[in-house]
Amino acid sequence: MARKRSRSSKTSLADDIVDLVALAPWWVGVLLALLFYLWLHSIAIQPVTIVATPGKMGDMAVRSMVHALASYGQYLLPLLCCLGAALSAWRRYQRRALLNRAAHTPEAAQAIAGMSWQQFELLIGEAFRQQGYRVLENGGGGADGGVDLVLSRGGEKFLVQCKQWRAYKVGVEVARELYGLMAAGGAAGGFVVTSGRFTEEAARFASGRNLTLVDGPKLQALLKQARAARQATPEAPLRAPAPAASPAIPSCPRCGAPMVRRVARQGTNAGKPFWGCTTYPACRGTCAAE
Repeated sequence: MARKRSRSSKTSLADDIVDLVALAPWWVGVLLALLFYLWLHSIAIQPVTIVATPGKMGDMAVRSMVHALASYGQYLLPLLCCLGAALSAWRRYQRRALLNRAAHTPEAAQAIAGMSWQQFELLIGEAFRQQGYRVLENGGGGADGGVDLVLSRGGEKFLVQCKQWRAYKVGVEVARELYGLMAAGGAAGGFVVTSGRFTEEAARFASGRNLTLVDGPKLQALLKQARAARQATPEAPLRAPAPAASPAIPSCPRCGAPMVRRVARQGTNAGKPFWGCTTYPACRGTCAAE
């Protein structure tokens, strides 16, 4: 798999603005473009008074500079926001197209295998997004380690590491790395997602921890469930196929989704571990943890 672009790669301020706006829904970029134009235009149309008094020359220079920046910025900033909105809309289309291709085609496994690592991360992010998570995509910054996606839902944070490894199994080092990042970042849980398989040592390490390993078959079930969630309506509630359960990770007794190990924060069971559904708060299924 190709190495990911380093975070130290130099980018211009304009690129940074476009990338920042693209993280939000496309309509946010359009709204920002309109607001920036109205604000800067109101400054640009105000005349600059020429003052010959020596003590006020500095103030006049500052006002002249602000006026000049507003004159150019009233067109430049809205343009960058519109470019960010267009990029956001394109990414949304790309993510949904990837999800449809990977979850619907008979050759779904081959479709996933043929994706680049960027497309693979977009696909996984969209799958979790359709499950009700808010997804922050780190954009492939850094080497093949670290966190690729940050999920949030119900006030809890989850970390995701994507491994599109087909030639060999994902080892325990990856699981240990993500678990350490979860502890350092205060995450409630984590997911390691691969299109291949995990070693037995990795499975033993994740057992009993709030770390979920999603291999090829479970990934297929997750993608199908995400696609069904996007198409579900109140009249046709979601009845997604349950992913294959492993001995270490139980399936939710209500909806069949994988569960994550959590610790009760309050009530009579405060401090005690339990298994909670990964689709919370859409599903509130729980079961006791031994």
